[in-house]
Amino acid sequence: MKYVIANWKSRQTLAEAERWFDSFCQFYRPDPQVQVIVAPSFLCLAPLWRRLQQNAMAHLALAAQDVSPFPTGAYTGAVAAAMLRGLVDYVIVGHSERRRYFHESPQEIANKVREARSAGLKAILCVDQPDLHAQFAALSEVEVDDLMIGYGPRAAIGLDRPQAPETITAVVAELRTMAPGCPILYGGSVNADNAARTMALAGVSGLLVGSASLDPEEFARVCKAVATPGLKS
Repeated sequence: MKYVIANWKSRQTLAEAERWFDSFCQFYRPDPQVQVIVAPSFLCLAPLWRRLQQNAMAHLALAAQDVSPFPTGAYTGAVAAAMLRGLVDYVIVGHSERRRYFHESPQEIANKVREARSAGLKAILCVDQPDLHAQFAALSEVEVDDLMIGYGPRAAIGLDRPQAPETITAVVAELRTMAPGCPILYGGSVNADNAARTMALAGVSGLLVGSASLDPEEFARVCKAVATPGLKS
């Protein structure tokens, strides 16, 4: 299975998100070998879940962009994993922006992985080279085996081109030794023009798409590039 994730970050009002889905439906062509995952804000999750049910869009699921490291309880402002059950299938944890701006530690992120797993949600663990060893040391072998890994080099986020291919393949190879059998996705300046080339790199199982996912037509082109081996971009 290959994966494409749209991470909208702190963008898209509910009205904009609903228009995005209406437009995306016109361009999206499901492929049984590609799981497409959209990660909107918490605010948009329930309305978009209802929209997905109404439209019965195949191979399309929702993800939360984050989750609380605590269970349900007296944690004001937190969204516990159990509260997300039934709305999403996936949860993004450890994104470089969470580590940078919210000062999340490897242990806090490991706690989020555990909470997601306890709720039956698949954690998409984002890591960069400086985080690798400390992050995996905070996780058990059983937890690692159940992850999806998103390699997102901070230096490549928000640029016009992905990281150098040889660097991506080297880090992905290292991740394979630390998390054998887990899907490894690359994220960092992915768009419709470079998606096919990036997917062709050894060991890459999918893509994490940021800014380019805000345009429904371009994101559909990324999905097509992932689904079509050898597609030139």
